Amino acid sequence: MKILADENMPMVAELFAGYGEVRLLPGRQINAAQVADADILLVRSVTSVNAQLLAGSRVKFVGTATIGTDHLDLHWLADQGIATASSPGCNAAAVGDYVIAALSACEPDWQHKTIAIVGCGNTGGGLYRRLKTLGVKCRCYDPFLASHQISDLTSFDAVLDADIICLHTPLTRNGPHPTWHLFDDQVLARLRDNTLLLNAGRGEVIDNQALLARLEAGRLRAILDVWEGEPDINLALLERVELGTPHIAGYSLEGRLRGTLMVYNAFCRWCDNAGQLALDDVLDLMGGSSGKSETVVIDSDSTLSSVVLSAYDPRRDHRRMLAAFAASDTPSDTKSNGIFDQLRKTYPQRREFSHFAVGGSITPALLQQCRALGFAGPQSS
Repeated sequence: MKILADENMPMVAELFAGYGEVRLLPGRQINAAQVADADILLVRSVTSVNAQLLAGSRVKFVGTATIGTDHLDLHWLADQGIATASSPGCNAAAVGDYVIAALSACEPDWQHKTIAIVGCGNTGGGLYRRLKTLGVKCRCYDPFLASHQISDLTSFDAVLDADIICLHTPLTRNGPHPTWHLFDDQVLARLRDNTLLLNAGRGEVIDNQALLARLEAGRLRAILDVWEGEPDINLALLERVELGTPHIAGYSLEGRLRGTLMVYNAFCRWCDNAGQLALDDVLDLMGGSSGKSETVVIDSDSTLSSVVLSAYDPRRDHRRMLAAFAASDTPSDTKSNGIFDQLRKTYPQRREFSHFAVGGSITPALLQQCRALGFAGPQSS
């Protein structure tokens, strides 16, 4: 059996080696010629899987190590009898960590702001539950959910009046509630001055050119992890956002491993193999310190935001992205010349909040807040 996989899926070669020959390629370089003699295709969001890629190939199983499936032509794949699997919720905790860390960096008083969440599936819903546990005032918009699922559901108009708006929707162009350019020029114009808009869902949900105009006018603030036209992003927009990162919100070690693992377990079910694995099993396979927790030491001046930023500070990712483009000869237009993908490929290892224990002089109130975000503790320093 021949297995073709995106090289950015951690542990994919190790997990699938027992089922055949595993070939690794950059996701954007996977094409019809390379996949023609493959039996299994394993991808991430940068590979479009459709008739153009797979017509005439031997592929019978496609797995994507991502929450979203907008890069898969699911109807065509089903018509061809090709089995598919995705990884819903695999990096929901990681994206939630990213949002909390980004707000801690850019809006230290975020706990006392009204935060709106647009799209309350695995990722947005997980963020909502964390914020509610902390007592944060939330407004949620998701036309596919009911109030018994998310108690703070409200209208789209109501979420536009929040202090902070976090976008966690899939990208859809059809149906009753398409999300492509959901935040277009008209919607952006309705936001209150100084609204902080954070997108960690899909880049095309915001009209990036319209957003740039609003930022240049000083009317809005923005944090972007996803960009319209990736990997060829608008570099002028990068220079205007408060925090810009290269689509790595879900790139925790745990999140990426869960993505690979969920595809692996789905593949095992598909081929009637009982070899199911858990995340701890994969961490054990990696060896080293992967399964050992680290301690964040608290002192009397610590706040929840400072604890969060001790575990993960996305400003480092922002500076790394700015430096990468500044060091290149890339013009200030929408051509990234491979830099965007290279930043993702070489992204430093990041652990989720659950990997960290808190220790030191921590008050019961702060300990409770840390636990609400997934930290363990307390441990002595």
